[in-house]
Amino acid sequence: MSQEYERQMSADWGASRRSGQIWRTLRLDPTLLAIIAVIASFGLVVLYSAGDQNQALLEAQAWRLGLGLCIMIIVAQFPPHFFMRLGPWVYLVGLVSLLLIYPFGYEVNGSRRWLRIPGLFQFQPSELMKLCLPIALAWYLHERSLPPKPRHVLVSLTLLAIPCGLIVTQPDLGTSIIIAGSGVLVLLLAGLSWRWVAWSSLALMASAPALWFLIKDYQRARILTLFDPERDPLGSGWNIIQSTIAIGSGGLSGKGLLKGTQSHLEFLPESSTDFIIAVLAEELGFMGVLFLLGCYALLIMRGLVVSINAQDTFGRLVSGSITFTLAIYVFVNIGMVSGILPVVGVPLPLVSYGGTSILTLFVGFGLLMSVHSHRRIML
Repeated sequence: MSQEYERQMSADWGASRRSGQIWRTLRLDPTLLAIIAVIASFGLVVLYSAGDQNQALLEAQAWRLGLGLCIMIIVAQFPPHFFMRLGPWVYLVGLVSLLLIYPFGYEVNGSRRWLRIPGLFQFQPSELMKLCLPIALAWYLHERSLPPKPRHVLVSLTLLAIPCGLIVTQPDLGTSIIIAGSGVLVLLLAGLSWRWVAWSSLALMASAPALWFLIKDYQRARILTLFDPERDPLGSGWNIIQSTIAIGSGGLSGKGLLKGTQSHLEFLPESSTDFIIAVLAEELGFMGVLFLLGCYALLIMRGLVVSINAQDTFGRLVSGSITFTLAIYVFVNIGMVSGILPVVGVPLPLVSYGGTSILTLFVGFGLLMSVHSHRRIML
């Protein structure tokens, strides 16, 4: 009996070792990959309902997720120092693509944010900058003494301010704030003193009255609607009112998949993109939302583990920034839909229908995989 048990244990250990060897060969983190697969699969189910059972919409999303997975695997094969050397160049590419918006960009929903490659595809340069900026800042800071000195902080803030200023003029205030946040996160992870953050916050609050007159009319309307959606129930307040109705009507367990009324009767705008979690809340209720938030929490925790275990400054800064930026996206989207934040065009990661945002997200996951799988064994 004892010998049979030992043989079984030996066989199990051998199988586990072979499995681990496969993942190391592929340069992938099985835990991170499993969480991504669960969220993406769950997102396809919700999108099928939110898109009113549109098969073409579902197939397009599945194709993009598959392409993103391939891109993630390719990115994971390169060590972090490869991307570190590309730091200034990816920043330059991102900056040039933002500048090309002015002569060649085309307008969608009142904003000039898109570039089209004739006969191939269209993309949003601001989405690329969400990765280009953290990589560039991590490259700049990795060989400098940490915490960063004031002159290094000023250079970093300049690198951050240029793309954010270009994106604001598109106009896309929400994306510019998130990109600025991703850059500030790199500085915080590098050991930036919280005194800088405190003084910057005070300066921002002091300049708020002046900024109020600089933002556009529709942006002011969104902020006012946040405090009183009923001031314009058929205009700027419509989105928030309908999304909160959808969330509230779902209750604990929801009305059932494909049985929501707000999206299927077309009361809920952008139900397959920015407001997709309202569809989830209405049809699967609080339990469905809680399941998705639990998956996001696991994804964020795994990303933080990768960042903590990174063996160099560049890997730690990039992986930490990508992880926290993902958390900001989730928070902003849910806060926007539930009415605690102004409405901005921020998709829900791996769930909302999208193109450039999905592919950019998977490049970020590939960087996490790279940092995790290229660790050297320390003796």
